[in-house]
Amino acid sequence: MGLFRRGPKKAEGAEAADAVETPAPSTAGQDDAPADEVATGAPAGTGDAARVGPWDAGDTLPELPRVDLGAILLPGVPGMEVRLEVDKATNVVSAASVLLEGSSLQVQAFAAPRTEGIWDEIREEIAQSITQQGGTVDDLPGPFGRELLARLPVRTPEGRTGHRPARFIGADGPRWFLRGVLTGKAAVEPDAARALEDLFGQIVVVRGQDPRPPRDLLALKLPEGAPAPAPQAAGPAPAGAQAPRFQPPARGPEITEIG
Repeated sequence: MGLFRRGPKKAEGAEAADAVETPAPSTAGQDDAPADEVATGAPAGTGDAARVGPWDAGDTLPELPRVDLGAILLPGVPGMEVRLEVDKATNVVSAASVLLEGSSLQVQAFAAPRTEGIWDEIREEIAQSITQQGGTVDDLPGPFGRELLARLPVRTPEGRTGHRPARFIGADGPRWFLRGVLTGKAAVEPDAARALEDLFGQIVVVRGQDPRPPRDLLALKLPEGAPAPAPQAAGPAPAGAQAPRFQPPARGPEITEIG
């Protein structure tokens, strides 16, 4: 298990440092791809050969080392850091963010109806929210089906209005929904996104059998054996500490709201 440590709190306005005032990333050719096409190029629903994750805990799973975060079993990638985010209102660990080589993937799991998925509905709500805030959104095909390529409005250090790119991806499972948000290089560079896309596709969701209303957050937890969050920042990691590294729960930036 990697080292748990308290990372430096992101300074106010630091998120704006990533903002750009350039035109939106080119999406030439993407709009023409079939909506149900998956990363392998095979149409969705043509059998196991065309199937991609994320996975349900009841599936026959690809054998990979995964970290138990409760509702999410998170695969490890060399060099990654993981930050768990807590909702101060409920004191529940609500999201996990994976940091890797200048990119970030935030994941959250939710309950969903037994008979239908909710990603189409949620995607529409996210797009509407971003547009109302002055951003722009394109609904495009991606490795996991339809996704949103967004430009979120932010204030730059110079006081101007810039835009921060983000990709919203989602997967409907049996009675659950998994949402991912890619930021940094992975939002605009396909090569930079590949490792985090692969990680998202290997996540296992542990829904449980308890009845839950749709969109109810599936809470996460610290891995077994992890130390409780320390009030002071921990010292530097010892030489040879293996990734992934975890930070104790902290409230992360809210990119959008669901439900």
